[in-house]
Amino acid sequence: MPDPLAEMIALLQPSARHSKQVDASGAWRVQRSEVGNAFYCMVLAGSCFLDVDGHDPIDLGDGDFVLVPAAYDFAMSSNNPPAPVGLETEPVVQADATVRLGQTDCAPDVRLLIGYCQFGAPDAELLVSLLPDFFVVRKERRLENIAKLVREEALAARPARDVVLDHLLQVLLIETLRSAGETSDSKGLVKGLSDPKIARALRQIHAAPQTVWTVADLARAAGMSRSAFFTKFNRKLGLAPMEYILNWRISLAKSMLRQREYNLAEIAEKVGYGSTSAFSVAFSRKVGQPPARYAHQQLEQANHLPNS
Repeated sequence: MPDPLAEMIALLQPSARHSKQVDASGAWRVQRSEVGNAFYCMVLAGSCFLDVDGHDPIDLGDGDFVLVPAAYDFAMSSNNPPAPVGLETEPVVQADATVRLGQTDCAPDVRLLIGYCQFGAPDAELLVSLLPDFFVVRKERRLENIAKLVREEALAARPARDVVLDHLLQVLLIETLRSAGETSDSKGLVKGLSDPKIARALRQIHAAPQTVWTVADLARAAGMSRSAFFTKFNRKLGLAPMEYILNWRISLAKSMLRQREYNLAEIAEKVGYGSTSAFSVAFSRKVGQPPARYAHQQLEQANHLPNS
C-alpha cells in the first residue's frame, strides 16, 4: 500500500537553500517575509518567541523544532527580556559565518539553527496547501540529532556539501512530519494520517487514484458512516474528500506531464478521468491552462527557452 506522506515529499522535491547558526543576547527581533520558502528553526540553547502571521505567538525552548512549510510573514524575538514594540534588529555576520543578534559584547543566551528550503516541484503551492500551516515538535531527540548534522554540514566546506545537505534536509522534513502528526493542531495531510480510520481512506486514494471514488466508498474503507467520515475528513484535512482527490490527481498529472512518459489519454486514465476532454476540463479549471499547454511550457523552461 502506498505511503501518502512519502509520495508527497517525493513530488515536492525539497532541497537545501540556506542554513545558518544564529546567536543572540539581550533584546532582539527579526522579521521576514519569505513567500514560498519553507522555514525551519531548531532551538539549540535558550528560548525565544516565534510569531507566524495569523497565529498566536509560539514560545520555543531548548530542543524545540518548528517547521513552516510555506513561510510567509513571521518574526522571531527574545522573550527574556521581551523585545520592545517596533524593534527591528540588524543581523551581524561573524567571521565564523554565524550570525549575531542583539548585544554583541556578551555571551549569547540563545542559540538557533535556522534555515530555508525550497521545493523543486512547479506545483509545490498546491502540495503545500495539503500540509498544516506550521509544525512545532517539542524536544524530539531524533530531530535534534538530524538538525545538528545539518548545522555541522552547513558550516563546513566538505566535498559534496550541497548533496549531503539536500539529503539531510529531506530526512529532517520527513521526521518533522512524522513527529508532528499526533501533536499538531493544524489541519492537513499529516493530521489525517495520524487518524487510523482516515489514514485507511487516504491510502486507498493513493493506491488507486484512477478509481472513481465516492464519499460512500471511502467511508466504507474507513469503517465509518458516510456523514461521520465526511465530517471527520474535513476536520482533519481542512478540505472535503473530493477536493483532496482532485488536488492529488492534478499534482500527479502535473508530474507525469513534466516527465513526458505518457500521452494525454494515458495520463487521463491514470488519474481517474474517462476521457481526455474530461481531464483537460478539470486540469484547466484547477491550473488555469490546458494540460498540453502546461506540458509545452514546462519543456520550454527545462530547455531554458523563452515562452512563445
